[in-house]
Amino acid sequence: MYYVPDGTKECGFYECKKCGNRFLSLQTMKRISCPDCEAEIDYEIGPDESLEDVLDTAELIEKIEGVEEVEKMDALLSLAITGGDDSWI
Repeated sequence: MYYVPDGTKECGFYECKKCGNRFLSLQTMKRISCPDCEAEIDYEIGPDESLEDVLDTAELIEKIEGVEEVEKMDALLSLAITGGDDSWI
């Protein structure tokens, strides 16, 4: 997830070890599935195929606590994703 709902008091800042994606999540476990890598899995399989394993490739970098800190990190990541274009704000 690339944003968190307003008023969020705690979230996790993650980095995927497979694709390098950094993102916020409402989860705060040490490892979770990367939303980008998970989206690439093809769930339509034929009779001779097997379903790919969904691995927890994203590791918790930091647990963000406090409404103001969560909002600050959300804004910073949004600017990073847009390449610094803040015209959407």
